[in-house]
Amino acid sequence: MAGEEEVQVVESCFVTPAKDTPRKALRLSPLDLLMLANRGYTPLVHFYRRRCSVDDFFDVAKLKTALGKALVPFYPMAGRLRADADGRLEIDCNGEGMPFLVAHCHLTVDDFSEFKPSPRLRGLFVPHTDDSEGIVCSTQ
Repeated sequence: MAGEEEVQVVESCFVTPAKDTPRKALRLSPLDLLMLANRGYTPLVHFYRRRCSVDDFFDVAKLKTALGKALVPFYPMAGRLRADADGRLEIDCNGEGMPFLVAHCHLTVDDFSEFKPSPRLRGLFVPHTDDSEGIVCSTQ
């Protein structure tokens, strides 16, 4: 099953907010800083079983458009983490966008029927971002 577990990235881009958003810096709260210090992010996965034989079950263009619209009210997610003049982390709301990847894998939903988190399964998730990139949120 090793070859079947390989994830192939088909497309990689940044989705930006669909409209202009405020350009400003937002200081992180003490809770935000605590979550970052403890690597407090949540890798989350949703599996959907195809209910029809339509090839465009996930229409990538529609997903990008919807994400761009969602990033308007949630514009900090399209920014970058950076240190301010005092060295405290903040979000630079610069509208650079959220990483968006389209990937394929030959595994099926049934392969995850007894889903138990493991390093092997975690390796299926992309993107593998570097903290130095300052990316606030990403999706696959």
